[in-house]
Amino acid sequence: MPKIAVAGTDQTFACEIDDTILRAALRCGLGIAYSCNSGCCGNCRFELEDGAVEHARADPPAWSERERKRNRWLACQSRPLGDCRIKVRLDPAYASTHRPVRMSGRLAGVTRLSHDISEFAFALSGPDRFRAGQYALLTPPGVDGARAYSMCNLPGESLWRFQIRNVPGGAATGILFDALRTGDKVALDGPYGTAYLREDSDRDLLLIAGGSGLSPMISIVMAAVASKPLAARRIDFLYACRTPRDACAETLLRELPGYGARLQYTVVISEPRAGDGWNGPTGMAHEAVQALFGDRLKEREIYFAGPAGMGAALQKAMHEAGVARERLHFDEFY
Repeated sequence: MPKIAVAGTDQTFACEIDDTILRAALRCGLGIAYSCNSGCCGNCRFELEDGAVEHARADPPAWSERERKRNRWLACQSRPLGDCRIKVRLDPAYASTHRPVRMSGRLAGVTRLSHDISEFAFALSGPDRFRAGQYALLTPPGVDGARAYSMCNLPGESLWRFQIRNVPGGAATGILFDALRTGDKVALDGPYGTAYLREDSDRDLLLIAGGSGLSPMISIVMAAVASKPLAARRIDFLYACRTPRDACAETLLRELPGYGARLQYTVVISEPRAGDGWNGPTGMAHEAVQALFGDRLKEREIYFAGPAGMGAALQKAMHEAGVARERLHFDEFY
């Protein structure tokens, strides 16, 4: 098994030939900066000082010609061809509380939430440990490459549940929605992600979800409601949708203690249409958040998940509103 040495330290770790350097490091309790785990954000770049690697994706979006010439690679995509020495900054903040494990999941059931979002429950062959807001890498049978999906439940069920949007023409969602049957297996790897609930926060919470970004926010709100350290904290949950028929969170939230009191729910519609009967807030997620909360944003612990465009707009809006970076929690997906 190849050994990976971290230049300038005495740290080494083993990496299976079919594993990536990032995931192997996390499995060994070492932290390397990352977010998307799919070659798109570029946060996990390292310099290869010795040895040889290959990328799982031949041309990942965050890997430029300039990076190639500087012998810089993406840890989430790099598979070692033998022993290697890499130059990378180890960061304990990215070390996993629960080290990720590769295992299988057997489909236990599917629950339809809306016209295009369903919840998939998988019985696990390994541990169900994770922190609310984290994600797993799921590989449906016959699909090339894993997809990142966030868990929507809490540990303790021996299940991981994912709320997944059916993407037209999507290779993975095509299998999940149209071909996968109860009892069928998928490959799972996790947990991953750093946008998990911070129970030591002394601030009220603002959760913002768009599309299937609903999944990690449901997990976070469930954990927050059950958390004794957060018992006195208000929770605002904002769900950004295109049309009223896309809104599907109220049924899930209504079952939680404090709904309508400490837990407030708001739907924002970006594409209202004549005759749809909508008289609530309209606009894009970042616009609605600014209009609804204004200066109070600086007083909140903020979590969000959703489409890439929404995420970029929210980051910009939060920066302009003066929200401290350490109070903003999200994983970058593209």
